[in-house]
Amino acid sequence: MMTSQAPVLVFMGVAGTGKSTVAAMLAGRLGWTFEEGDDLHPEANVAKMASGHPLDDDDRWPWLDRIAEWIDERIAAGEPGIITCSALKRSYRDVLRRDAVTFVHFRGDRELILERMMRRQGHFMPTALLDSQFATLQPLDADEKAIEVGIDATPQEQTAEIATRLRLHADY
Repeated sequence: MMTSQAPVLVFMGVAGTGKSTVAAMLAGRLGWTFEEGDDLHPEANVAKMASGHPLDDDDRWPWLDRIAEWIDERIAAGEPGIITCSALKRSYRDVLRRDAVTFVHFRGDRELILERMMRRQGHFMPTALLDSQFATLQPLDADEKAIEVGIDATPQEQTAEIATRLRLHADY
C-alpha cells in the first residue's frame, strides 16, 4: 500500500459490521487520526434513520461531501487517517475516491450482523434498516482500491490483518 501520500482508509460496509470498533483500534495502534463518519451526519439524517426510515441519495450527498472534506483535509495536511462510512454504492465511493484512499470493506453474514446490531446500545440505527442497507450495497469493482475483511474474526485479528495486508505503519 505504500504511496507517496499518507494513506487515508475508509472503513465501509453495512451497519453493524464492526467498522467503528476496528477503525478506532487500528487508529490507536498506528497513532493516526480517526473520525466516526456517523458523527458527520446532519441531524435530520440521524432522526430519519432513528425513526426507521432509510436514507435516500438526496439525504446522503451532503454527508458524503462532509466525509470527502475530512479526507481532503488529511491529504492536504499530509496526515494519515481512518474514517468510517457505509459507502454502500459505487457512486458514493466515487465521491470519496482519491489516490491516497483505500476502502476497507467489512463483509459478513446478515444473521451475524443482525445479532450484533441487537446487542448494540445507544446507536441510532435500528435493526429494521439492515435489509435496506444490504439492498443498497453494491460490490466493489476491480478498479476501486480496496480490500475486504471478514467479520467472523475478532476485532484484534481484523486490526492485525488490515495492518499486515496494507503494510501500514505509524511513520507517515
